[in-house]
Amino acid sequence: MSKNRASVELDGVDRAMLRLLQEDGALSNATLGEKLSLSVTPCWRRRKRLEDERVITGYQANLDRRALGMNVFAFVQVTFNMHSGQDSDHFEDVMRRHDEVLSCHKITGAADYILQVVAADLDAYAEFVERVLRKQAGVSSIQSSLALREVKFSSRVPVPDA
Repeated sequence: MSKNRASVELDGVDRAMLRLLQEDGALSNATLGEKLSLSVTPCWRRRKRLEDERVITGYQANLDRRALGMNVFAFVQVTFNMHSGQDSDHFEDVMRRHDEVLSCHKITGAADYILQVVAADLDAYAEFVERVLRKQAGVSSIQSSLALREVKFSSRVPVPDA
């Protein structure tokens, strides 16, 4: 089943609103409206429409993982020996339940999945690999690449001009 959706019609004000909210999702409708030259009610309506149409999927605070003691950032490629739907469905469910897995993508290429995983240290990461990844049915290979330095990190999506 495809998860592609038709693009939502966005005008210049919608795009400006999305850019501002990606910079600061805590902006009140009053402040946001002021920046967009809108009164509070039209600003609220636009924001609500973008939320209802799932262009805006949520709001969160961006945290510094190192300040929280998460000093290891790993990119993990996972390969399955058999491609049964049951094993991959179970694997995906398990990955969704583990907070240390920041992202999990089914990919093309030599591996079947790529994960972004954080851990306090190498021992905690090794424990996650042994306790979680190696226990998954059908996994034939786990290849980890540890980040040495973070050059850029963002969850902001580019908002096209038109």
